[in-house]
Order: sequence, then C-alpha cells, then structure tokens
Amino acid sequence: MKFMVDFSSLGLACAWYAVCVSVLVEIAAAQSKATTDQYEVNVLNSIFQKWRLSESKNWNISGEPCSGVAIDDSPFTNQNYNPLIKCDCSFNGGSTCHITQLKIFQLNVVGPIPEELWTLTYLNNLDLRQNSLTGNLSSSIGNLTRLQYVSFGQNALSGKVPKEIGKLTELKSLAFGTNNFSGPLPDEIGNLLKLEQLYIASSGVSGPIPSTFANLQNLQTVWIFDTELSGKVPDFIGNWTKLTALRLYGNALDGPIPSTFSNLTSLVDLRLSDLPNGGSSLEFLKNMKSLSNLVLRNNNISDSVPSYIGDFQKLLKLDLSFNNLRGKIPDSLFSLSSLSYLFLGNNKLTGALPSEKSASLLNIDLSYNELSGSLPSWVSQQNLQLNLVANNFIVGRSSSSNGLPSGLNCLQQSFPCNRGSGRYYDFAIKCGGPQIRSSENVVFEGDNKTLGPATYYVTESERWAVSNVGLFAESTDPKYTTSSSNQFTNTLDSELFQTARISPGSLRYYGLGLENGNYAVTLRFAEMAFDPNMGSHGRRVFDIYIQGVLVIKNFDIRKEAGGVSYRAVQKQFKTLVSENYLEIHLFWAGKGTCCVPAHGTYGPSVSAISATPDFKPTVSNKSPDRNKNKNGLIVGLVLGGTFVCLAAFLVFYLVAGRKSRTIKDDGILESCLNGCRYQNFSKKKMMKSADSKDIAPANIRK
Repeated sequence: MKFMVDFSSLGLACAWYAVCVSVLVEIAAAQSKATTDQYEVNVLNSIFQKWRLSESKNWNISGEPCSGVAIDDSPFTNQNYNPLIKCDCSFNGGSTCHITQLKIFQLNVVGPIPEELWTLTYLNNLDLRQNSLTGNLSSSIGNLTRLQYVSFGQNALSGKVPKEIGKLTELKSLAFGTNNFSGPLPDEIGNLLKLEQLYIASSGVSGPIPSTFANLQNLQTVWIFDTELSGKVPDFIGNWTKLTALRLYGNALDGPIPSTFSNLTSLVDLRLSDLPNGGSSLEFLKNMKSLSNLVLRNNNISDSVPSYIGDFQKLLKLDLSFNNLRGKIPDSLFSLSSLSYLFLGNNKLTGALPSEKSASLLNIDLSYNELSGSLPSWVSQQNLQLNLVANNFIVGRSSSSNGLPSGLNCLQQSFPCNRGSGRYYDFAIKCGGPQIRSSENVVFEGDNKTLGPATYYVTESERWAVSNVGLFAESTDPKYTTSSSNQFTNTLDSELFQTARISPGSLRYYGLGLENGNYAVTLRFAEMAFDPNMGSHGRRVFDIYIQGVLVIKNFDIRKEAGGVSYRAVQKQFKTLVSENYLEIHLFWAGKGTCCVPAHGTYGPSVSAISATPDFKPTVSNKSPDRNKNKNGLIVGLVLGGTFVCLAAFLVFYLVAGRKSRTIKDDGILESCLNGCRYQNFSKKKMMKSADSKDIAPANIRK
C-alpha cells in the first residue's frame, strides 16, 4: 500500500501555524508593553501604605504591578503569593491592564477598609479573609458590580450589613462570617440570583431570614450557624434544590423542620440542629439517599429511627442524638457498609442491641436511652468505641471481659455502685492531665486516659468517671485533650490549668458513691486555643448543667476572663446529691466559632473539677483496698483447699488402713498444694500444725 503526501495541505497547515505563533508573539509583546491603569496603581499604593503592606516582587516587576504572576496562569489561590493581584491586560487594544483580583489573606492587617478600595471597579474577586479589619462595611461596596467572589470572613467588622450588597448581581460566592455585625440581613441579598455559596456563620446578624432569600435558587452551599437569626425555619429553603451542603444550627430559630426539606435530594452534607420548639419528624429524609453526613442533633424530633435508613448506603456519619426518638434500633442501620460514626444518645430508644454490626461501624454512642438486655458478641471487636452509659444493660462488675472498659456497671441508670450510705464525700480531677497537688494541698487525680468520639472511663476506686461523645468536624487530627506550657494568670496553681479535657459535643463528669447531702462544685477553666498574639477572633461557647439543671447558658471562657487567653476562671455552684451520684454536664449547643484558628476548634473545655461537702460527713472517704480483698480471697482458697485435701486423706487412710497394713498409721498426705505427696506425720504433729498460725484450728473439722 502506498501513501501519498498532500504537500499543498501540509503547506497550508504550516502557514496557519506560523500565523498563530505570530499572533501569540504579538499578544505577548503587547502585554509586555501594557501598563496598569495609573489610577488603580495609585489606589493600590494607598491601600498598601495604610495597611503597611509591600508589593510582591513576584508580580510587581520593575515597578509595574500587572506583571509576573499577576498576568500568568498561576492560580489566585496559590498560597506562595500573598498579597496578590491578578490583572486583565486586554483593554485598549492590549495596552491597558486593570486589576481584577485582589488577595490579602491572613496577613494580620489591622484597621478599617480604605474607602478607595471601592473604586477598583474592575474587581471580580476580593479576598480579605482572616485579618483584623475593623469598622463598618461601606455602602460603597455596591460600586463593585463586576464582583463574582467576595470574602470578609474572620475579621472584626461591625455595624449593619449594607443593603448595597444587593447590587452585586454577578456574585457567585458571598462570605462575611466570623465578624461582629449586628442587625438584620438585608432583603436586597435576595437579588443575587446567581449566588451559589453563602457563608454567614458567626457573623452577628439577627432577626428573621428574609423572605426574599426564596429567590436564591442557585445556592449549592449554605453556612448559617452561630447567629441570632430567629423565627421559624423558612419553608422556602425547600426551594434551594441545588443544595449539596447545608449547615443550619446554633441559631435562635424554631422548629419544626419543614416538610419542604424533602425536595433537597441533592444534599450530601446536612447539619440541622438546635431547634428547641415544635416536634419534628424524620419523614422528609426518605429520598435523601446521597447523604454522607447527616446531623439532626438536639431538634426535639419525636419519631422512631426509620427502617428505610438502611437504604442510605453512602452514609458515613449519622447523628440523631438529643431528641425524643422511641422504639427499637433497626437492624438495617447497623448493617450499613459505609457507616463509621453513629450517635443516638439521649433519646428514649428501647429493646436490645442489634445482634450483628458492619465492620466499618467503629464509633457508636447509645448513652442515655432505655436499652436493655445482654450484650452481643460484637462489642468485643477490636478498635470499637461504644458508649452505653445510662441504660439498663446486664453488665457484670468486670465489663472488661466483654472487651469494654471496666466500670460500665457503675454507669447504668441509677448509677448503682456504692448506693445507700455512700462511700465518699469529695473528689478532685485534673482534667486532661496527670495527678497534681494544689497550693491548698488538694490532690487532683489524673485524668489522662485517651478518650474518643464515643467513650467513657471509670476510676478503679469507682470514685469518679467521665463520658465523652462527639466528633470534631473537619479536623484532620482530632484530639480530646489540650495543653499549654504557658503561665496562667489569676491563679496560684498555673499547672492546674495547663491541661484541659475538650469535647466536640457532650462531656460529662460523675462523682460516684457520694454520701447524700449538699455539695459545692468548683469548675476551673482557661482558654488556650486562641492565641492573643495572632488576633484570633474565635469564641468557645457551651452550656453547663449540674445535676441536670442548666446553671450557665452560652458560657464563654475568654469573655469571662475579660477577653484574654491563659487567664484562670473559676465558677462555683451549690447542688444537692440525693442518690449518691453527682453529674456535671458540659454541652455544645452549636454556639461559638467552628474553625478559628483551625477546623474543629469548638465545644466544651474544662481544666479541673472538684466537689466538697457542705455538711459534716459520716463516711470514710477511703477507697476499698482491692488488694487486701484479693489476698483474703487467696488465703481463704488456700486454707479451704488444704482442709479438703486433709479430709480426703483421712477418709482414704481409714478405708485403706482396714484393707492393708502396708501403710503406716502415721502416714499422711502433705497439702495438695505441695503436690499431694506422702509424708509421715504423727497425730501430735498434726494437731500441732493445726494450732500454728498457718492454719487456723477453726478451719479443721474434728
């Protein structure tokens, strides 16, 4: 077969290639000659001067801002270039460049936003996240009508959110979370019909969610949590059918969950929590089979766990805790092949545990229900975390024989260990750290056991216990204790505050076997997650319950310490112990920032706990000497065994003596504990042995 070359076509192709190369060269040459709009240069210089920033040599080459990485194809999100501008040099025949993107990210810029920034009208992307910007957000933001992406997150901006944001009709992403705004959300945000992402968590806004938000039907990701937004959860959220991620919790909103949520079948991540009023149902979930993360915590849901939950094959995490769920746990739930984290605690579930469980399900919280029966064999699976506190299970004193941490019997409903007169009248715990002695000579027992998403621990003395439930969202390295070597102020016992037990959800401490009466409970706190030198805008907020009674709502450690970190805070409460146990519950209700300085920085934190009686105790306050008990048991067994061996020999001797004279009258077996070998004993020797200290005469039958 012969191939013919069409030289005319080849020549034409080469000609086109030459033309393309020539055009590209001309464009490059034009760009190299293009200059940044002089007004924008002046504005940029003014902003950088006020914020004490320097232009980067990566893009400000030879005094020309729109050069280098400012005009190449390197991504705007590249962390190596900060601050950064990006330019478009196609204006005026390629001779003029306009600044289209500006990034000043996490550079600790302090002060207000210069008014001249709002004159950079060619901007389509503005990123000012994680600085210390203050003052109001100017209404002049409405001038930037080309903006598609804007973020002011994690600053200290205040005042009202300007309604002029509604003029930015090209916006695809709007973020002003973690600021100090006040007042309502402007209705005009409902004009942003192209909006796909809305991040307003921890922003400070209040009032109802505007009805105009029903227009935002292109939304895909919405974060609205830790705000003072109020009123009922709007039905129109069901119109946001393109949503793949919705976080709506820790607000002042009321339930129930609207039935229109059933339209949100594209959701992959749904976190809807802390709706105190109006009983909700789970019926809306039926067709949300794309979910991988489902959190419906603390919503007053009155329902049963639906059987169709077994169809949610993509589900990795399910949290239905702190509701009013009733009935039995469906077997299909424990068979989901992808499910790794299951939180069903603080409900009214009944019946026994499912007899089988998938291998992937390794973190299970079923605490504070009405479950009962014996434990299935899978509870001994390696690496399993299983919290069964405050149920009615049949558990022996040594639950460790089932593979569970010991002491679970003491943490079933009514906390049965040492009931009645009690054994103890105080306890002191060094949360998250080793035992130490305070300046007041109080010994704080160590609490440095490793806890996780669904765990508990009971001390060997059964004096106190701890239970933890929750998973730090998005944290790549979740830890349930924290520490700092800093010196803490406002205390003579800095070391007492250098460690803390932390939790992403529910942290409970128990005093067990206490003599009934009135007690003084002292809780010790210190914030160490928010470094004051970094201008952190984070807030840790949680609720405190003593004996089931809410004693402090929205407790903020750093606020209580006058707005500073590493300062000791002590809170004391009076409470009554009437059933020999004391429960201290630290509960996260969705408040506070989630992601400052890093993802997973939220939830309760406590450094030390102590309880002392307000009465004259009558109990010993001493731990049982388990070694003594064990030694007594061993001695009893030895003596009992020796007696049995001697009695058996006497029977044998009497019978054998009648049949044969070959065995001497004084032949006797030595203790079977020594190998049951023969040894000659006279009757006098035998009685002498009985009178010795080794074997009590009462233990030898005559």
